[in-house]
Amino acid sequence: MSAQNSAGIQTLLDAEREAQKIVQRAREYRTKRIKEARDEAKKEIDTYRKTKEAEFKKFESEHTSGNKQAEEDANKEAESQVKEIQQAGKAGTDEVVKALLKGVTDVNPQAPQRVVVPV
Repeated sequence: MSAQNSAGIQTLLDAEREAQKIVQRAREYRTKRIKEARDEAKKEIDTYRKTKEAEFKKFESEHTSGNKQAEEDANKEAESQVKEIQQAGKAGTDEVVKALLKGVTDVNPQAPQRVVVPV
């Protein structure tokens, strides 16, 4: 009877070891599959990101060309206005200098007028 019990126990131990091996293989498979799924997801995300970046660059290039032209036109207009202001300044320089000198050299002293504050 004891031999039969030890044989049964040995059979149970062998079955337990076999079950542990099966569980270990299942865990390894699950870990491997998770890694593969993560890698696949990263690839899909990268592909999607590249697609959206390309769409954005296309959209940006289509819609910013008008802005560039408007910016160039504004710069040209500003430059022409600056040149006009500089020319006007050069043309009136003599008159401004004369007016400043006259204001500094011609002194017309005047007494201040008294202000009456009502009480």
